[in-house]
Amino acid sequence: MARSRAVPAALACAVAMVLAGCSAAVGPGTQDKPPGSPAAASVPASAGSVPVSVRAPSGTPTPAPSTPDARTEAASLSIPAIGLDGLRVVPYEGTTDDWPGTRIQNRGDGASPYGDRGGAGPGEIGNYLVTAHRLTAGGPLRELPSLDAGDKVLVALGGTVYEYTITESRKTSFRSERSLAEQRAAVPGFPGKRPTQAMITLSTCATPEDNAAGNFWRDDRHNPEHRIDKVGALTAVRPGGG
Repeated sequence: MARSRAVPAALACAVAMVLAGCSAAVGPGTQDKPPGSPAAASVPASAGSVPVSVRAPSGTPTPAPSTPDARTEAASLSIPAIGLDGLRVVPYEGTTDDWPGTRIQNRGDGASPYGDRGGAGPGEIGNYLVTAHRLTAGGPLRELPSLDAGDKVLVALGGTVYEYTITESRKTSFRSERSLAEQRAAVPGFPGKRPTQAMITLSTCATPEDNAAGNFWRDDRHNPEHRIDKVGALTAVRPGGG
């Protein structure tokens, strides 16, 4: 009778894996995976070798959703002291009262510039600039000159309300580059100074005051020489708005 040959254990297991789905790992000291363990991925084997079972990664973390740039999102502005409620403030790349900003104001909205010559967004460190008409397009900032120090300005954006408190009044001249630089500075009134807090500048025309003083100068966008500005600082942040 012919003597039977013993089949090497590694070869037997390899055959079993192919024919019967054997899940045993090859090599001394290895054991079958317990039920419920992570799925295995097959690693390509070199010619003549036996595929080895390895544990798959637990999963790639899901990236956190990106946060919208506050400078580029339209906000809602309310000033209880003058009865203003929900003025839409539209952001644009540019600077205060340029042609793009003027066209936004002509629709009855507030305009907020951003970019290299613009300001910050709601709640951001720097100067959040908002301009709107006083006499035309519904005159949303008709009563702005009556704001006093201590009055509140509420800006709603993305489920958050930013509350600013008026701290001072300023006047800007369109005929003075220095005056315009002070209005648009990251720290209102101080061009070149590094900001350390969130500020707001609300600006509207001083047409009645200029006319009363006999100053009828106008630029190519029909702006009078002077703007009335109300400056405030961020004093509270709370959930709310839309």
